[in-house]
Amino acid sequence: MSASHDSLGANPAAEGAVTRAQGFSACGFTAGIKESGLPDLAMLVSDRPATTAAVYTQNQSTAAPVHISKVHTKNGTLRAVVVNSGNANCATGEQGMADAREMTRLAADRVGCAAEDVFVNSTGIIGHYLPMDLLRSGIPQMEPRADGGAEFARAIMTTDTFAKEAVSTFEAGGVIYTVGGCAKGAGMIHPDMATMLAFFTTDAPVVVDDLDAAFRFAMDRSFNMVTVDGDTSTNDSSVILANGAAGGPALTGPGLDAFAEALLEVSTRVAKMMARDGEGATKRISMTVSGAKSWNDARDVARTIVVSPLLKAALSKYDPNWGRILMAAGRAGVPYDLDRVRIWISDLCVFDGTATGVPEEEASAKTQGDEVFLRMDLGQGDAEATAWGCDLTEEYVRFNADYVT
Repeated sequence: MSASHDSLGANPAAEGAVTRAQGFSACGFTAGIKESGLPDLAMLVSDRPATTAAVYTQNQSTAAPVHISKVHTKNGTLRAVVVNSGNANCATGEQGMADAREMTRLAADRVGCAAEDVFVNSTGIIGHYLPMDLLRSGIPQMEPRADGGAEFARAIMTTDTFAKEAVSTFEAGGVIYTVGGCAKGAGMIHPDMATMLAFFTTDAPVVVDDLDAAFRFAMDRSFNMVTVDGDTSTNDSSVILANGAAGGPALTGPGLDAFAEALLEVSTRVAKMMARDGEGATKRISMTVSGAKSWNDARDVARTIVVSPLLKAALSKYDPNWGRILMAAGRAGVPYDLDRVRIWISDLCVFDGTATGVPEEEASAKTQGDEVFLRMDLGQGDAEATAWGCDLTEEYVRFNADYVT
């Protein structure tokens, strides 16, 4: 299997990931939605009907495009995705619903398919109506291309500082298949079923039930393990299109397992990039919880620790305050015996049922750099899970105090 390396930032080797698979084209476009003049409209197209699976935000203040896309993905096939950035089309009532539907019709006319075969997303500021005159003008001008994946990834960005893309290949039945993905998101990230906006493509032939199962597994163990600030977006959506363009029969057995592994690899890489690009962040935090009775227990403890503002703030100033790890773990709702718990900062064991006496200066040195590795063993079983987050800095507060677009 080939894949992009585990980059903390943008990875040139994965550029254009969503159009690496056969039969996909994409583009980005500047419609004028963003005052910055940056690209703000994106389209992804499969040259044939693609099997699809999707997951969505569980936030009750759900944006209009999420409601429309939920209906359109019920049939299990799609031809295209259309996305705007700079405006979330959320809290916009019936007008917002009508605008989201019109976006799908405009994209369908451009692609040559039914509106029900179009997945629609919006991202940006909440509570503003879409400038439909700009979309009516812009969408018909869009020109999806086989090398347009990088444009797509850039056009969906809002507060991101770099495009988040990853790609992997796998072999099944003598055929080489590709899985590519990209996502946007740097703030309002604490996913529940999906995270911000994420898009995946593959030229592998996967039936809808198998695709849905593999996709939900990958989302649970990648995007749903990322947190920046504990806030779940109103627009979270994640979708995969599998068009089978590389040929071969529907994947089963080892071939299906290889696909699921490649998808998890791609989604994990992209998710970790989102953690590193958290608004104002200077480093990624990797929190592994081992020795749990179940994966769910390990997940709950890891996510609770990595979202703790006290721990995030401490690590921004290289403070190895492992007491904040214990504090956060204790409110995760997972019973454990404190005497059996062990905690590491990188390779230093700082707690083993009691303080180990590691000098603070030595532990602080392990919190330097672009990533901090933490581990907590509960001493209960064999299950393990890892969550990713970032530090909390003064810049995060300044950025979000001034955020208007």
